[in-house]
Amino acid sequence: MTAGQATRQDTVAEAAVTPDRKQPFAELGLTAAEFRRVTGLLGRRPTDAELAIYSVMWSEHCSYKSSRGHLRQFAEKAPETGVLLAGIGENAGVVDIGQGYAVTFKIESHNHPSFVEPFQGAATGVGGIVRDILAMGARPVAVMDALRFGPAQAPDTRRVLPGVVRGISFYGNCLGLPNIGGELAFDPCYAGNPLVNALCVGVLRHRDLKVAAAKGPGNKVILFGSRTGPDGIGGASVLASASFEGSGAGAKRPSVQVGDPFMEKLLVECCLELYHADLVVGIQDLGAAGVACATTELAAGGGTGMRVSLDAVPLRDPALGPPEILMSESQERMMAIVSPADVEQFLAICAKWDVQAAEIGEVTDSGRLEMTWHGELVVDIPPASAADDCPVYDRPARRPAGQDALQADDPGRLPRPDATNSAGLRAALLAVLGSPDAGDKTWVTEQYDRYVRGDTVLAMPHDAGVLRVDEETGLGIALATDGNGRYCQLDPYTGTQLALAEAHRNVAVTGARPLAVTNCLNFGSPEDPGVMWQFTEAVRGLADGCLALGTPVTGGNVSFYNQTGGTPIHPTPVVGLLGVHDDVRHRIRSSFEEAGASVLLLGETRPEFGGSLWAWVTHGQLGGRPPEVDFAAEQRLARVLVTAAGRDLLQAGHDLSDGGLAVALAEACLAGGTGCSVTLPGDPFTFLFSESAARALVAVAPGAEEEFAAVCADEGQLATVLGVTGGSSLRVTGAFEISLSELAAVHKQALPAVLT
Repeated sequence: MTAGQATRQDTVAEAAVTPDRKQPFAELGLTAAEFRRVTGLLGRRPTDAELAIYSVMWSEHCSYKSSRGHLRQFAEKAPETGVLLAGIGENAGVVDIGQGYAVTFKIESHNHPSFVEPFQGAATGVGGIVRDILAMGARPVAVMDALRFGPAQAPDTRRVLPGVVRGISFYGNCLGLPNIGGELAFDPCYAGNPLVNALCVGVLRHRDLKVAAAKGPGNKVILFGSRTGPDGIGGASVLASASFEGSGAGAKRPSVQVGDPFMEKLLVECCLELYHADLVVGIQDLGAAGVACATTELAAGGGTGMRVSLDAVPLRDPALGPPEILMSESQERMMAIVSPADVEQFLAICAKWDVQAAEIGEVTDSGRLEMTWHGELVVDIPPASAADDCPVYDRPARRPAGQDALQADDPGRLPRPDATNSAGLRAALLAVLGSPDAGDKTWVTEQYDRYVRGDTVLAMPHDAGVLRVDEETGLGIALATDGNGRYCQLDPYTGTQLALAEAHRNVAVTGARPLAVTNCLNFGSPEDPGVMWQFTEAVRGLADGCLALGTPVTGGNVSFYNQTGGTPIHPTPVVGLLGVHDDVRHRIRSSFEEAGASVLLLGETRPEFGGSLWAWVTHGQLGGRPPEVDFAAEQRLARVLVTAAGRDLLQAGHDLSDGGLAVALAEACLAGGTGCSVTLPGDPFTFLFSESAARALVAVAPGAEEEFAAVCADEGQLATVLGVTGGSSLRVTGAFEISLSELAAVHKQALPAVLT
């Protein structure tokens, strides 16, 4: 991943700084060594405007200076699948899905801004990721979000969560983009450090692919969209605090961008018409680092130079000077490279959509980025020196001292109900199902429009979002995001692979073939060797896992400094996985909707409770080792599900993850309004609450039992018949029976009870 992969990330200072805050470079977040490097590259002291460019482009969130050395594994270990049309280094990855269609998708963080100002922080996070997709030449077609907050009952969660949800729903709904899935989890480690990770997916034809490169000397540089204002100045690198030092009223906070989704909607339609008219040579969206980022990355990407007049940049605040103009993070802006012969038509289309556009410069063959202000040359640098040649740090990484003790604290020591304690098993299920993590998320998802545009085939509460791409053939895609901070705290390598495996499973259980991966890697300070060890292990785990599954990483995001003072969040890599449906009419729902279907458990159940939701909810315990990962078993399971879907053998399918079989059974019953009766083949507690991976719950259509058994036999897939769907309760023979009305009451009140 290069700087282009990070330009829409958290807008809070992320670079280590010297204690001397009197120096201008230190105020902008550069270290003394980095400042010396800048002066060495230029052979002189930088101007204020040049210093502004280097400070934002060399910040942690734009340069990836602490992570890029490790992220190379995603390319070095990438499986040879032949599906990648654009990958790491572009605004977003693009993959071939067949029939001449391509899909671009990416997930990024807006964590710190969403804590500072929840509504605008989350809203502009959506806007930024949408523009990333737009910049690849695609029409954005859907969004998703992966959210994490502190304890649900905490006062600050009550402040942050509603604002974040309103911001996401406001921006996405105004754009007319369906929100088709995501996650919502709670843990004390996220108190003061919420994670707001936004994903967008777009669809394009192969021929429509665009790149961020300024090619063709003499071509014009056009900035279009909103005017440039003071939004976000003081966000990216101006504030030198590496992390939040506290939550008191007097704590220093960065400014947060302000979004206008109605302008973004116009910008989207304007760009798509410009693409259709073939008027764009190269294009880049503006997010964090604003004009500084767009100009340096376009010029560096094209291997050219660029001459820009900052006087020509349309301003909302005439008091802004060159450094502020360059660092402004005003939203809803794009920068295009346009042939001189096409400028008039380009501007006419912008005017048609009421999108302001201004020619601010041209591409040159000088190899220099030159900027003037009132006739004075204020910037004269090699663009690659800012975009690509940042310092790269090999930070110390050391296994935390308490890691062994954490893993040794196995939840096997915890008291648990046995087969004779039906009341205890019943109570455990209700406790887990009614917890904020497993509880019904309708309070959130009902604020999102899931079906706008008319192509949503599946959305929450199903395991993955599914979209129709082609009306005639039924070609479609499935998307899921997954992550588990508890697993990763116990073992970041295995925990990251479990997140990948779960996303793979969630896509496959709808009947889609898993294809490619994006990621958002959320961690504490890279200056902490323990955090850096977590990060390196997570990256290694994801790279190894993607190689094993044959799902290349197309790009993603790193968000460091998610901590308050010296306390980091759990390592929380979030994996987004894209799958392809040859025909979405054969998709599998996760809900039991008809009586008489055979209920089967696919996969092997082992006594694996490390990091489990049961241990956390019922005992407040986090310890032991997470479940084992078996990628061969995950692939086998996926093949069975995809084959069965294509033959319409299944009425329902639900992956097993948080809360195990107990939660999966309850959710499948509640989602479809149909109960079931099952008999467990062994220790009921283990079968109900184990979180062993590579498992799924399925309902086989009446009359399809033999054919489905043959599919499982062909793949060597363990399939255990548990019972049958029907009735108005969840009945576990010899253990308990709970009516759907009681399950629903517990499940649905989990969030409203603490947030209202």
